[in-house]
Amino acid sequence: GKNEYDLLVIGGGSGGLACAKEAAQFGRKVAVLDYVEPSPRGTTWGIGGTCVNVGCIPKKLMHQAALLGSALKDAQHYGWNISQPVHHTWSVMAQGVQNYVKSLNWGHRVQLQDKKVKYFNIKGSFSDPHTVRGLTKAGKETIVTADNIVIATGGRPKYPTHVAGALEYGITSDDLFWLKESPGKTPLVSYSYILCLYKIIVYICLTGVSPDVSLECAGFLTGLGLDATVMMRSIPLRGFDQASQISKKNQICFTIQQQMASLVTEHMESYGTKFLKRCFPTKVEKLKSNRLQVTWKNADLNTEETDSFDTVMWAVGRVPDTKTLNLEKVGVKTNSETGKIIVDASEATSVPHIYAVGDITEGRPELTPTAIAAGKLLAQRLFGQSSELMDYDNVPTTVFTPLEYGCVGLSEEAAVQCHGSDNIEVYHAYYKPLEFTVAERDATQCYVKMVCLREREQRILGLHFIGPNAGEVIQGFALGIKCGATYPQLMQTVGIHPTCAEEVTKLRITKRSGLDATVTGC
Repeated sequence: GKNEYDLLVIGGGSGGLACAKEAAQFGRKVAVLDYVEPSPRGTTWGIGGTCVNVGCIPKKLMHQAALLGSALKDAQHYGWNISQPVHHTWSVMAQGVQNYVKSLNWGHRVQLQDKKVKYFNIKGSFSDPHTVRGLTKAGKETIVTADNIVIATGGRPKYPTHVAGALEYGITSDDLFWLKESPGKTPLVSYSYILCLYKIIVYICLTGVSPDVSLECAGFLTGLGLDATVMMRSIPLRGFDQASQISKKNQICFTIQQQMASLVTEHMESYGTKFLKRCFPTKVEKLKSNRLQVTWKNADLNTEETDSFDTVMWAVGRVPDTKTLNLEKVGVKTNSETGKIIVDASEATSVPHIYAVGDITEGRPELTPTAIAAGKLLAQRLFGQSSELMDYDNVPTTVFTPLEYGCVGLSEEAAVQCHGSDNIEVYHAYYKPLEFTVAERDATQCYVKMVCLREREQRILGLHFIGPNAGEVIQGFALGIKCGATYPQLMQTVGIHPTCAEEVTKLRITKRSGLDATVTGC
């Protein structure tokens, strides 16, 4: 018989919701299935996906809270009388952030209702290529059929299960933003690894994806006055590497460059975040005091070391949330190594009428705006007679560490790989933001780099910016680079004085020249 819906979206995150709402605009009958499996610590949340609930939104708000703490220190240099010591109350911040997130959950529910999109809060799995069987939390079954199905279930944080006590005693970013009380001394552990005081340790693993989250979390935890330690097994921000992302021209879209990563972590160290480099944890044990004792190996010294923390946070990458979808039954192909769904340029899977968008897809940047754009364009192709494909080239992004890092296009390393070292020119400069002068803040790591082709046109291949408000700066220049801007054109652009973004329009020194790239300021 006839299928009940024109489109069924499995997953209520950024990409899935954007696709569903766009399809509804064409008068199609649309349904969304969304269900959040509680984290091992029991944390759960509402509709909206990772970005809204345990990603971009709460992360940026807590980053802002930390920046306000730094601004209080600066304020004294500008004549403000701030009584010391300044104290931060985690519970007040958490309540405000969580209330805002819940308002976004409610907003999505209302928008779906307004657009007549049916919402099912159930966990779905394929019965056949057009049928999804769903179960409510209470175990009640619902059968949904659709002509077209979009998978947009995103990913969830991994646990290093080979580390004794990791699952029993650790948390991830799925839990951190929903803590009602301060995590204390926290180690953040990453493969790159992070450890974070109260003492929090964050362990990051750079063989996974998005370890930038660990550095961002360690950064705002330090800014909030906690004793944060980052344990890194290898190099920082390696998971920010998008080398697997291949464009239609078979070129790497962008790759984190280690020069920029080093500047970010150097600033974090001067900011107060501790780093345990080339270390990896072996076990976590709970002490009688209820604190957590972490044991790790130091690869350089070949020693075993221990310390105790209030919280251990793992940031060892993410895995696609496909385990319960029953993809193999309907023939949807996945990458055997990553578990991600293989799609073509039109987001189509190996099964006709089944599509996938967002973090679940192989070779796509794990970024909210790309998922939203891809979801909308997919709906327009399915129901709006459009043929426009998502362009994943020159996608800008930012790491919200205490000193932010934003980039668009190719890194220096990727440009060399694509075009050869003799065919690129790199312009760069260190600079000091005017805001840092009166406050006597260190600007050693404030840096701009532009990667260009050396040919006469000197097309800009990539722009990298470390400094205040990096996301705002890069967003503006991203349009020009997307449109094929050249170095001469940028040099003809008049900067806004005195701003950090102005420094991009003043890049005159090349790495090749060997001249001092330090700018003294206005």
